[in-house]
Amino acid sequence: MNNTIGPEAILAKRRSYFYPCTQHFYSNPPQIVRGDMQYVYDSTGRRYVDFFAGVSVVACGHCNGEIAQATIGQLRTLQHTTTIYLTQPMADLAERLASILPGAIRRTFFCNSGSEANEGALLLARLHTGKRGFIALEGGLHGRTALTMAVTGIPMWRADADADAGNDWVSFIPRPFDPGLAPDEAARRSIAALERVLADKGDSIAAMIVEPVQGNGGIVVPPLDYFKEVEALLERHGVLLIADEIQTGFGRTGRMFAMEHYGVTPDIMTTAKALGNGVPIAAFSSTDDIAASFRRPSASTFGGNPVSSVTALAVLDYMERERLTERAAHLGSVLAAGLRRLQSRHHCVSDVRGLGLMLGMEIGGDDPNQGAARVDRILERMKDRGFLIGKNGLGRNVLAFQPPLVVGEPDILNMLEALDAVLGLESSMEEGEKPWN
Repeated sequence: MNNTIGPEAILAKRRSYFYPCTQHFYSNPPQIVRGDMQYVYDSTGRRYVDFFAGVSVVACGHCNGEIAQATIGQLRTLQHTTTIYLTQPMADLAERLASILPGAIRRTFFCNSGSEANEGALLLARLHTGKRGFIALEGGLHGRTALTMAVTGIPMWRADADADAGNDWVSFIPRPFDPGLAPDEAARRSIAALERVLADKGDSIAAMIVEPVQGNGGIVVPPLDYFKEVEALLERHGVLLIADEIQTGFGRTGRMFAMEHYGVTPDIMTTAKALGNGVPIAAFSSTDDIAASFRRPSASTFGGNPVSSVTALAVLDYMERERLTERAAHLGSVLAAGLRRLQSRHHCVSDVRGLGLMLGMEIGGDDPNQGAARVDRILERMKDRGFLIGKNGLGRNVLAFQPPLVVGEPDILNMLEALDAVLGLESSMEEGEKPWN
């Protein structure tokens, strides 16, 4: 494209005008200029299959024509008011969400981002219970506001030194996952820790916040009976359960919401990302009884604005008509089977895990840094072959596969073939061959 300045010029501007905390993937990053469903294109016209979807955001695909048409139509009609004025799209969206949210969850407060949604959910729990404490899992990520950072269990995402030092109103317990333990043993360790915290502090704890599948923590899936035990313990002590479905919500895991895999309905649920397919919108939702505790005046200037609400309604229409939840379950099984075949072929792959089209491939090494370095090389080589993959994990050594739910089976098979070759290069490096070829 003739009107692009190119990657080097963009990097120079970022160095001059961005905060140093803003980072990017790749030692040789492309300039992304266009998107079309599961594909993105760089400034040279090269096409890439996107297997990260902006971290689970564009579930319906980049620049989905049907959704974009609804967005543009609303932009031309009424772009912005706030909640103090009556507009129909926000009310229609709240009604639509009530029809798909689990159990008795039917009340929604709209905001702009996952961090804001989780912040609101934590505040709601305090207002309803009259208690201030929280329980969170190690390895969880819940946002970058002060309160959500305090309940985030990944050190690299706790930028506030005070939050990193901890406080007496957040209790972290081990997550139900440990590579050195059997799954049931890791779950029992987590439940035992929860029992101790509740016995010691239960009278002061408002809620426990969890991701049904930990995303940035490395695509960690608890055993299917884990949240049933958690739910029973929390109910016994009058502690609410908040499900952070920011990454997992709206079909990503092969169910509309990931908590459905566990047969548990949370007291409060947070959503964002896929709901707007790239247009900022988020929400925290709860039951009539819990929502009734939030009576003091509150508003969100941009939350649930007409453009975001019409977009979200178009997203839900498209997901339902194209059966994207079922598609994620089917294609997720294809992708998972392929990744496990690669695990059997390449000893640098230590684990494959996930649900639906939210899968992680952990890359091992002799030390924590080696796995992370391998992941960076794999990402670079896969990018050079036309595939964009994410990374996460506490050690940044997990390849993250979270593509748009409209991705095609041929895209998956082609990616697996390329990944097989790239993992083979990692094996060659271990045998002393040249690291780049």
